[in-house]
Amino acid sequence: MKNKALVLLNDGIIFHGRSIGIEGTVTGEICFNTGMSGYQEIFTDPSYKGQIMVTANVHIGNYGISDEDSENSEVQISGLITRNFSQVQSRAKAKGETLKGFLQDQRVVAITDVDTRALVKYIRDNGAQNAIVTTDTQRIDFLKKQLDDTPSMEGLELCSLVSTKKEYVIGDTSAKYKIVALDLGIKKSILKCLTDRDCFIKVFPFNTSYEVLKAEMPDAYFLSNGPGDPSASPEIIEVVKKIIPSGKPVFGICLGHQMIALASGLRTYKMHNGHRGINHPVKNLSTEKGEITSQNHGFAVVKEDVESNKNIELTHLHLNDHTVAGIKRNDYPVFSVQYHPEASPGPHDSRYLFDEFINEIKNYKK
Repeated sequence: MKNKALVLLNDGIIFHGRSIGIEGTVTGEICFNTGMSGYQEIFTDPSYKGQIMVTANVHIGNYGISDEDSENSEVQISGLITRNFSQVQSRAKAKGETLKGFLQDQRVVAITDVDTRALVKYIRDNGAQNAIVTTDTQRIDFLKKQLDDTPSMEGLELCSLVSTKKEYVIGDTSAKYKIVALDLGIKKSILKCLTDRDCFIKVFPFNTSYEVLKAEMPDAYFLSNGPGDPSASPEIIEVVKKIIPSGKPVFGICLGHQMIALASGLRTYKMHNGHRGINHPVKNLSTEKGEITSQNHGFAVVKEDVESNKNIELTHLHLNDHTVAGIKRNDYPVFSVQYHPEASPGPHDSRYLFDEFINEIKNYKK
């Protein structure tokens, strides 16, 4: 086989393949995404920082790359594992740019011809774990030592690697609503969902103090998605503890949701396998309606903590495993979800949550 490459899991299991990116070695926590489309959005989502992505869909790369589909200017995954990789694209919107060229330009180690069905089943049964993707296939003992030195995702803080380095603004300054967003790894499509609703947003780095955020006199606060273990960022949790009693509306997505939970006295835990895909069923407990959602998380909020806290209400439930998919505070206009209502990629069943955020702001301004 030309361009030999392999995947080495932390427990010693090896899967063989062929390199289609650059030569090299990368480490990270291995995970899989079940989405059949939206690979560019997935690969550029900052929430995937530090993770090696296995695409469960057999064919990847068919429709190439389009600038407007990126959630960030850089690829965020540590490495990529596929079954059948298309080196040509068949979409006019891509203007001839292939996924292979995109990955090589971004210096991503990627491999194909891997039995991803077997690999996904193995991860599903044995849980998320660290792995190595490499084109250096001869030094297995050396790779095992390198893998032993790779930090676990549990206890790992990654917001500092993906957050903006300095504040910036987006939207029209004459917009009706002013939002302060704490960037823990924010996606571009989330910002667009807010600007589409007449919001002017000032985005701040992850380590911004509450005093600086408060000085902007916003109408509301937004806490973004992001990577890593939420409990590994106590400074952010302390900031959120000050934001909540401000009385202003607060909306959190994914990591932002977990920060609200931790700031409210709830606990989080690392899941055996996270939820990553664009077809996850969620039940809205207020409306009794089901939603098909886009999800990407490896940590979740302890459900028993939600049920025993009089100030917290469980609003959304993941129907596959009954994990917490959404909460709200009963004492403040604060709510959050453990999935992506902007759904890029994915269905738009949950975009009403942005409208609910706007309604909370309207009520506050009255």
